[in-house]
Amino acid sequence: MKFGKEFTSQMVPEWQEAYMDYGFLKTRLKEIHGFKQRARPPATPGGLKRKLTLYRAFSGLVHRHNHPTSPSSPDIEEQPILVNSVDRNGSRSYETTFLMQADDGAEYELVFFRRLDDEFNKVNKFYKSKVEEVTKEAEILNKQMDALIAFRIKVENPQGWSWEDRSGEMTRLASDVAASTAALAASTPAGARASRRVEHMEVIEEGPSRHEESDEDKEEIVQVQKPVNNDLKGRKPAPLQILNRVKINNTLETPRSTIKGFLNVPKQTELKFNRENLKKVEGQLKLAFVAFYQKLRLLKSFSFLNTLAFSKIMKKYDKITSRNATKSYMNMVDNSYLGSSDEVTKLMERVEATFIKHFANSNRSKGMSVLRPKARKQRHRITFFTGFFAGCTFALLIALILIARARDIMGEEGRIQYMETMFPLYSLFGFIVLHMLMYAANVYLWRRYRVNYAFIFGFKQGSELGYREVLLVSFGIAVLALTSVLSNLDMEMDPKTKDYEAFTEIIPLILVVIMFIILFLPFNILYRSSRLFFLTCSFHCICAPLYKVTLPDFFLADQLTSQVQALRSLESYICYYGWGDFRHRRNTCNTSDVFNTFSFIVAVIPYWSRLLQCLRRLFEEKSPEQGHNGLKYFITIVALCLRTAYSLNKGLSWKVLAVIFSVAAAIFSTYWDLVHDWGLLHQKSKNRWLRDKLLIPNKSVYFGAMVLNVVLRFAWLQSVFNFNLFDLHKQTLVTIVASLEIIRRGMWNFFRIENEHLNNVGKYRAFKSVPLPFNYDEDEDKEE
Repeated sequence: MKFGKEFTSQMVPEWQEAYMDYGFLKTRLKEIHGFKQRARPPATPGGLKRKLTLYRAFSGLVHRHNHPTSPSSPDIEEQPILVNSVDRNGSRSYETTFLMQADDGAEYELVFFRRLDDEFNKVNKFYKSKVEEVTKEAEILNKQMDALIAFRIKVENPQGWSWEDRSGEMTRLASDVAASTAALAASTPAGARASRRVEHMEVIEEGPSRHEESDEDKEEIVQVQKPVNNDLKGRKPAPLQILNRVKINNTLETPRSTIKGFLNVPKQTELKFNRENLKKVEGQLKLAFVAFYQKLRLLKSFSFLNTLAFSKIMKKYDKITSRNATKSYMNMVDNSYLGSSDEVTKLMERVEATFIKHFANSNRSKGMSVLRPKARKQRHRITFFTGFFAGCTFALLIALILIARARDIMGEEGRIQYMETMFPLYSLFGFIVLHMLMYAANVYLWRRYRVNYAFIFGFKQGSELGYREVLLVSFGIAVLALTSVLSNLDMEMDPKTKDYEAFTEIIPLILVVIMFIILFLPFNILYRSSRLFFLTCSFHCICAPLYKVTLPDFFLADQLTSQVQALRSLESYICYYGWGDFRHRRNTCNTSDVFNTFSFIVAVIPYWSRLLQCLRRLFEEKSPEQGHNGLKYFITIVALCLRTAYSLNKGLSWKVLAVIFSVAAAIFSTYWDLVHDWGLLHQKSKNRWLRDKLLIPNKSVYFGAMVLNVVLRFAWLQSVFNFNLFDLHKQTLVTIVASLEIIRRGMWNFFRIENEHLNNVGKYRAFKSVPLPFNYDEDEDKEE
């Protein structure tokens, strides 16, 4: 793989704008190369076609030791460039002076170095700002560790420690740190860059924060292998007094806590020294350290990749121009903050030592496996079974079509009865499979266009499902559903008893029960983390607005708004198998007032959940935009209820009201899709009527998606005007319209997450904030 593609593939997606623009600099070098090709003198006529190096003096097979002359600095006139650092507005930047301006084509090289300096200053400034951020965060984590150690002492020794106990404990801590330091030094790779090596590793001080240490203390920390002597009395052990100005952050939000907050009930933040609270605190700090370590790893990768990119681009420049500018420029890079700063490396070493000691019981392999989780490998068996189930799905579909035509099932007397009773049951699986196929396509496209969907949704690292896994689950459900359809496709009843086979009639119910059992299965099989994530978000949607609204919650609620017909199919299961006569394929669901009432309720539930989520965000964020979004869902609820009432009553007044509110809801929703959710239709954008940044190079895709979204938004017209194309049954038309809505939602998903990804990129948000367990009194004073 070429370096340009490798460079792009290893970028942090949210920091992409902060990396060196390698592709643009290569185009500048191509311009220089093109000029050199045009200005090159014609080839020498005759037979002299060998390279000049083949006519130089033979150096011999035996190495001769040439005695170098006295070292002296090269003449400045022989150097092609001169790099200087300048101070501008209190910040250091670098400028390159091109010394060969008299040469032909020098203007191309001047432009190249000007842009090269801009790129380097951009990278250097960004890296320095991010290092400052993690340094401040390290100070916060240091204070959290002070509180944790004091909290641990208080829990394990409620009566307090004597000075002798403290001295012994500090001696043990120092020896443990020395051992972990030696292990870290032994594991340092020999091939590390000289500028990145650290002669003495500093360890995290488990007493006062770093800025409070004296020079003597720092010297003592560096020389950790010296035995701890009487100077220990001058060192502060973990002070228990720190607990007097620390409170517990209650980060776990529950409906009860939300109600208390709404009623202004004071929170219980007093410290309760028990092992249960200690375990919670340790768990929260463990997550915070893991997230912090991932930031440091990405920062280190950012520095390494950009340094390598500058080296590569300078070597290309030297090769094209036959100059020797790489050494001078890379000396500047190595001496800059990007190349010489070792704060990130030291922080990583301290985090590793602290995490291994306090959260992995001094087990290095266990601690590093948590800090550096291995990427999940693509297993061949997943690909195999995905293909196998896909083949079975298509084979069963063909078999279903052939059997229906061979038996002329569509012309039998039981066709209407089958469509009224069995077809709504099986359509549930069709809706689920179609939605999962659309989601698999979304995942594939998100990965192709480097959309960090795992970060946006907040999946646990390494637990997100790829498109192969999603296809495997969807095709597995499709095989089970099609097999059950074929098992009771025979519409002939027993002529004597006038009923059907009981077992084959309850197969759809058995299949639904199996799916719910798998969904709630507590064992660590069948993608438990993904199932738990789905159930958690579903519970938050049901309990809205009692939970803080996050993107996964309202995204799932939006998906459910496109699965209204699937929810009504679940309602049909309850009615058909609970109160219907499934042996004779008869039910009175459509004539039941209770069933019709619940048809309203079931259809409204997803939209009602989204409305409450918008109101919660309006209350918390004070954003008028959330109020407008809530109004959109309210109008949609009214339109949906009116369409349902019209389908049951068929009155002219119901039809007029249904059309008016449905048109208003469709127009409002279409505008919201295109402008707010997709971020399109900006007239002053550099991509007219789109947005400034686009992930798909072909702009026609966006215009086609906008047109298709409008067309599919008005698919509800069929339910009002009763377009009966191709003489299809009512249930078939309902299923087609519901499937078109699922397809529209799948298309909406890609552009919605693309827009969210670009918003994160614009703000360089590559990490989610991790709640910390302790809150200091001075932190509250700062907030006030």
